Amino acid sequence: MSILSGLVPCEVFKYFEEMSAIPRGSGRREKIADFCENFAKEKGLFVYRDSANNVVIKKDASKGYENAEPIIIQGHLDMVWQKDEACQKDLETEGLDLYIDGDFISAKGTTLGADNGIAVAMAMAILADDTLSHPPIEAVFTSDEEIGMLGAKELDTKVLSAKRMINVDSEEPGVITVSCAGGIDFTMTIPFEKETVVGEKVIISLKGLLGGHSGIEIDSGRVNANILAGRILGHLAKECKFDIAEINGGTRANAIANLCQIVLVTENAKELTQKAKEYLDAVKTEIFAKEKNFDAEIEVLANQEYEVLAKCQKDKLIYALNLAPNGVQEMSAEIENLVETSLNLGILETKEDKISMTFALRSSKKTALFALLEKLETLAKCIGVNAENSGFYPPWEFKRDSKMQELCTTVYEEMFGSKPKIEAIHAGLECAIFAGAIDGLDCISIGPKVMDAHTTSEKLSISSTKEVFDLLINILKKCN
Repeated sequence: MSILSGLVPCEVFKYFEEMSAIPRGSGRREKIADFCENFAKEKGLFVYRDSANNVVIKKDASKGYENAEPIIIQGHLDMVWQKDEACQKDLETEGLDLYIDGDFISAKGTTLGADNGIAVAMAMAILADDTLSHPPIEAVFTSDEEIGMLGAKELDTKVLSAKRMINVDSEEPGVITVSCAGGIDFTMTIPFEKETVVGEKVIISLKGLLGGHSGIEIDSGRVNANILAGRILGHLAKECKFDIAEINGGTRANAIANLCQIVLVTENAKELTQKAKEYLDAVKTEIFAKEKNFDAEIEVLANQEYEVLAKCQKDKLIYALNLAPNGVQEMSAEIENLVETSLNLGILETKEDKISMTFALRSSKKTALFALLEKLETLAKCIGVNAENSGFYPPWEFKRDSKMQELCTTVYEEMFGSKPKIEAIHAGLECAIFAGAIDGLDCISIGPKVMDAHTTSEKLSISSTKEVFDLLINILKKCN
């Protein structure tokens, strides 16, 4: 039974609901690429699919637009997979449970994937509608954007002929995005050298934090569970004796971690538990104004033998967690209220042979980005842990003479009677990859209102989806 039937524009929500039934977390791209490829074949449209499961669908110009320059409509297929602790859904095999609450669509217990499934749904609705006026369209659906824009980097842009592009991955109506930050993923790794000890296991679970997108919400003051875990370990190390058996928090480098679990082993669980409770109560009071739902649970398990991290490596882990910078590092001196440089410890993970800490670094200036990378590399060297980086993508620099920006502004004013906001953002957009690969590309980014992307509170505004879809149609109509 369709949950979104009856919503306007109906075709957009039809395709979004169909996509929501398909598991499409980053790295799980085959089924959603199949869906897009089959759509194109059913509509008799040109389709290109590469080994990275990027999909390009082309549609000829409508009557009267045969001589118009082509245009790219672009979005990404993957979504960030997050679920509430109580959610039993297997995101590897099951679709989402959508529901409507007033003007918003959400998913029960999980992320929604409006970032960026709604872009794909809008493009499909346009490709399927033969009544619209438009130039030749090249719809580009990329894979694995959320884990480093991997699909966009792999795409052979020679399959594209357009020199103008509309990316639909922004999350605020009334805004035209014209520039974004570049980024790098950085990972510090500590070998899990094991020792066997006898003691009680104490599990400290940090939960209820807001989390969020590490580009959009990095300056909001939201508490990172992984950084907080390091702070707790640093404090407890001064108060009592313990060993570290395991620590895990966050699932995506570009999401502010909202959960972290610390597993300790101690000979005196009563003392450790008491010290932890006292400190956690103080933290709750400290952060209450910005993290009202923060909670911590402490569980004590049987006294027996456990494998733990060797003391020298334990110290390195605590040093790294407490010394690593996190959050906003520099604000822009050129654009008011724009974060220029930041980083986020998104993943803290224990495996059989190592503990890894993965950060997402961002900056609108390439030199500042690499300076931050060098700072982390220096820290890793001083502590004596391994370090590597990956996933570099360049900043998307502002284009002062953008015809697309001018056109979108004009259409927006005609439709809504006010000027849109022209904005640079701290988050990364695939516009940066395409602008670097296609010489002379003129691109903008727009999108409907998506709140709390990358969290289980993510929701999509129905009314703003209609507004942005109408804006997109009217922009295409003017592209003659």
